[in-house]
Amino acid sequence: MALGRSFETADYKLFPSPRNEHRIVFEHQVFVPQPYALVDLPSYDLKGRYSLFAACRLSDGKMGQLVTLEDEADVGRFHARFVPD
Repeated sequence: MALGRSFETADYKLFPSPRNEHRIVFEHQVFVPQPYALVDLPSYDLKGRYSLFAACRLSDGKMGQLVTLEDEADVGRFHARFVPD
């Protein structure tokens, strides 16, 4: 996948972050409705792999960011540590 290209899943239109180490949409997903919030995933000490996308939720057109996580336990860790700007 080219970094500058968008693609769609069943729920989102996604725009990959150029900082993604892993360019995969993982099973566990968290939609952050703040499109400009700073999400510094390496600072969250997540156990599994992760990726970040700018996202448009197809159901309502809401813009935001989609954090995708390989490890289900990382969802709780992300929720506990994420504070929107």
